[in-house]
Amino acid sequence: MSEHYYTQAPSSQHDVREVEAVLRGKVYRFRTDAGVFSRQGVDKGTALLIKSLQCRQGEVVLDLGCGYGPIGAVAADLVGPTGRVYLTDVNQRAVELARENLRLNGITNATVLGGEAETVWPAEPLDWVLCNPPIRAGKAVVYNLMDEAYRHLKPGGGLMVVIRTKQGAASLEKHLEALFGACETAARGSGYRVFLCRKHLHS
Repeated sequence: MSEHYYTQAPSSQHDVREVEAVLRGKVYRFRTDAGVFSRQGVDKGTALLIKSLQCRQGEVVLDLGCGYGPIGAVAADLVGPTGRVYLTDVNQRAVELARENLRLNGITNATVLGGEAETVWPAEPLDWVLCNPPIRAGKAVVYNLMDEAYRHLKPGGGLMVVIRTKQGAASLEKHLEALFGACETAARGSGYRVFLCRKHLHS
């Protein structure tokens, strides 16, 4: 079986390139490489999630499974200088690229974590967790990430996750409904759905 991007240390030969994307009306530049997700450019699912983001000034956000960092980069601009964004991934190559891409886009209110075998989580409670999950890693991995996201959210905090409609959306929706008590579809398009869940205020 070929190596996939949910790999701590990709063995594929480097093939660094630079791509541009217009996200929320701003042009971003991203360096990508072999062994990371969607290396040719921002994929349709990620673009739909970014279009749907509800982050506000001053909030604390985690881009979970950040890849080379497009979701976290946009979130950092949305939360502004009074907010904080964390990006995390188990893929060492993705973590290095995400750090480079924050610098490339002049983003200073974001921190990249990870590159370790287990997901690294910020120490502080989060207003938002944003995720384009590693579906190819399997349901057990994805559902565990969702459970951990719930645990790290502030009461009233939100999870936004994008998934291909025909690649496990129905079962993920059921898992999120059981976890959060409710799960709504915040957006859909290009064969994807964006789920939005809120942690109960009394949690």
